[in-house]
Amino acid sequence: MTKVAVLGTGRMGRAIARRLQAGGFQVSVWDRTRSKAEAVGVGLVADSPAAATREAEVVITMVTGPSAVRQVYFGPGGVFEAASRKTIIEMSTAGPRVVQELAAAARQNGAKLIEAPVMGSVPAVNSGTLVVLAGAPRVEDLEPARPILEQLGEIQYVGDLGSAAALKLVANSFLAIVSAGAAELMAAGTLHGLDPDKVFWVLARVAPGLKAREAGFVKHVHEPAMFAMRDMLKDLDLGLSLYSGSTVPLTSLTRELFAKAESQAPVEDISAIVRAYSPSPPPERQNEASSPR
Repeated sequence: MTKVAVLGTGRMGRAIARRLQAGGFQVSVWDRTRSKAEAVGVGLVADSPAAATREAEVVITMVTGPSAVRQVYFGPGGVFEAASRKTIIEMSTAGPRVVQELAAAARQNGAKLIEAPVMGSVPAVNSGTLVVLAGAPRVEDLEPARPILEQLGEIQYVGDLGSAAALKLVANSFLAIVSAGAAELMAAGTLHGLDPDKVFWVLARVAPGLKAREAGFVKHVHEPAMFAMRDMLKDLDLGLSLYSGSTVPLTSLTRELFAKAESQAPVEDISAIVRAYSPSPPPERQNEASSPR
């Protein structure tokens, strides 16, 4: 039975740990907030990333942003204190620069690093239908991690280390652009007398991925969050840094819109981008959204 340590037990890390445990892997977990790791309810709870790494064969990291990644790997009690001969799967959305830092340190510490950011949220984890963007020097380097990644979803090898991190930022930038466009046209369409349900129906026919956020766009119900506004704003900032030198006016404008809405609702779902176009839902929709179910 393969021993897997999952470091970071936010929404995605928690779901990944449970999915792997159910799939027959021996799981341990760690989070900087110990109570969050304990609340996962599977496996052993480690006291530090190094402690979790020491007892595992494969280590998964799923944390928020470059600074959190660096802290998990390089900070006191970090992964690289115990990484020799381990396979490390870095799944955070943190950009290609930090992946290159990890790759150099992994070589120095005798570890094998694979990057595997994912497309999809908790429901896709639970059903094993994530799209895993896998990066490694060679496709053969994925083999030690393949049984674990296949438990989570479809593996797409996209190139050398750093490629997957960059492609994930492209994907999230596009998701943000589509979401902002949908919010704009929902506001414009309803202002001109169209039925909000019909406006959303048309938008979701063009961009089917919107359907998962119908409650947010139509009824202004943005919790529980599948993808928090503050996390998307972080990803847009990472993306714009990556795209430096390219002409990306839509991404830049989308970032401004998300910053405006995020200031009002940092932990709500990205459907709260509607706040950039209207401060609150129309009274009848507000009443509908707040009515008990």
